[in-house]
Parts: sequence; structure tokens; C-alpha cells
Amino acid sequence: MPISVAVAGASGYAGGELLRLLANHPEFEIRVVTAHQNAGSPLGAVHPHLRSLAELVLQPTEARVLAEADVVFLALPHGASGAVTAQLPDDVLAVDCGADHRLTDEDAWAAFYGGEYHGAWSYGLPELLLDGGAAKQRDTLAGVTRIAVPGCNVTAITLGLAPGVAAGVVEADDLVSVLAVGTSGAGKSLRPDLLASEIMGSASAYAVGGTHRHTPEIVQNLTAAGGAGVSISFTPVLVPMSRGILATSTARLASGVSAAEVREAWQVAYADEPFVHVLPAGSFPRTSDTLGANTALMGLAVDENAGRVVVVSAIDNLVKGTAGAAIQSANLALGLPETLGLPLNGVAP
Repeated sequence: MPISVAVAGASGYAGGELLRLLANHPEFEIRVVTAHQNAGSPLGAVHPHLRSLAELVLQPTEARVLAEADVVFLALPHGASGAVTAQLPDDVLAVDCGADHRLTDEDAWAAFYGGEYHGAWSYGLPELLLDGGAAKQRDTLAGVTRIAVPGCNVTAITLGLAPGVAAGVVEADDLVSVLAVGTSGAGKSLRPDLLASEIMGSASAYAVGGTHRHTPEIVQNLTAAGGAGVSISFTPVLVPMSRGILATSTARLASGVSAAEVREAWQVAYADEPFVHVLPAGSFPRTSDTLGANTALMGLAVDENAGRVVVVSAIDNLVKGTAGAAIQSANLALGLPETLGLPLNGVAP
């Protein structure tokens, strides 16, 4: 008996990526797709690339419609999913790709998002190290019915820095990350700064100076990994590519730690991970290496002159950064193989 699935916000980029991956999942059957402005349209009109699902008709995003499914994936704007999910039955597995249920600190929500706080759900980053590496987040996901998927920038930075923080080989109070981010991370809404004539041939920083909404989530994760007094300055830079995040993160090297100990911390942390891979010494990933795949690739080096560890991590923001993480976490919650239906291989050129 297939597991029935509904996708809310199916007309957007994240919703479309969920559908692309779910269409090839052997245990899931997509029965309901919903949207707001596009309700009443066939899915093929908004996602022509999803040929196998083209005849599905987008319905209004209402709890009564979504509750027909066993699993509900929500790809709605921030602040929009909380009211909907509050009306879903407790036995429905709800997986929220928005921010509404990520933060455990209500004050942080008020400071960075505002509006009604809907509480924190089980966090959908299976590879997140906990308690100095004593456990991982996947251990907490079995049997849950509410999952909050991380932000895409958060995933790239957290996976890149958590091993060093957990192992104590870097100082958690001096973290810096600069990210090259593809435009699909901003969603599908029409904005003048995302027009091709504005983006092509240009790069521009945004949310500079600690104002990005993902900041408290990164601090939350690295604190859970074992960091004390976590402080990070991160700056996203919009670049002319549709998908991908390349995060260059640096941290001050802890006193007396060698380059070999640094590499060992990352290799031990991710040795058995199916989707997170540490590259050989001297190798660093490109965003194109992760295109279409549920992988996070990273290379690292020690800058001896600056006394800092440098980690370069790459993900596809729509897969490992959103839809892939959602399905990976849902697999764990349902007792399915974690990798089921998720691509390891990317697309090139």
C-alpha cells in the first residue's frame, strides 16, 4: 500500500523540487498538490518539466485538502505554514520546508521573523552532530510526526563547521562564512533585483551585518553540536546561477591543534554518511558537483599564517538544502531506508 503524499506550495521552486524527487520515490504516491494564486491550474502549466505529474490539478492550500494524505510536505512562504499545520491531524506526518517551526527560542523568532510563534518541531538535519559528537540528529527522528527542515544557507554552514565545533578543534566564538547563493533560493516571486538584466554579470551581497534570518538557526545548531558562546558573522552573496550554494567558512584554530587533527575531526564526523562527503586534501567542491543531488561536499584546509580553519562546502539549495532534506527526514520518521528515492549522483555539465 503506497504512502499518500500532499505537497503544499507545489507551484514554487521548492515545491517543484519536492515533486521531482517524490515522483521517483518507490513508497510514496503523490495525490494532492496545492497552491495559492495558481489553484485550479494543471501542474504541467507551472512545472512543464514534471511530465509524469502534469495532469494533477492544483487545489487551494487548505488543511482539509491536505489532511487527505498520510504525509504533507509544506513549501510555503515563511509565516504561512504555522496556521495550516495547526489544523492537521496529529497522525499526519507534516514536514515544513519553511521557517515557522525551526527555532527553539521564541525571542529569536520575534527578533528575526516577527509574527506569531508556532513552536519548534523535530529538526530535519539528520547529519547534525549533537553533544560534542556523542549523537546525531537522525537518532531523534524515528516515529515523529512533525519535522522542520533547515534553511538552505544554514545547512551549508552547519555541515561545514559542526565537526570542528563538536570536536573542539576550532573556537566557536569566532566563526565567519561568506556564501555564493543561486537565485532560486529567493523563491519564484517577481522582484526587480532578480531580473536577468540585474543578475547576469553581477554579484551582490545582501542581509549584511548579522541581519539574515538564518543567523539564530546556525547558532542554535552549532550550540547543539557542543559549541560554547557561538558567534557567527555570515554574508550571503547573490550570484548569477539558478541553483547552488558555495559556503566558505572559517574558524579560529584552537590552541595546540594540528592540521592532521583538524582533518580527522571532519573525516570521523562524516565517515559513514551517505550524502555528506569530505574531499581529499587539496580538493574543493564546486556547486556544479552537487547539481540535482542530495549531497553536501566539502574540502578543508588550515591557514597556518592566519591560524584559521577554512571549510568550503557546496550543496544544491533546492535538494540537500530543502526538498532532499525533507524527504530524507521523512524516510527516517516513517522507518524507511534513509536514502530511499534520493539521488546521490548529480547532473553535468
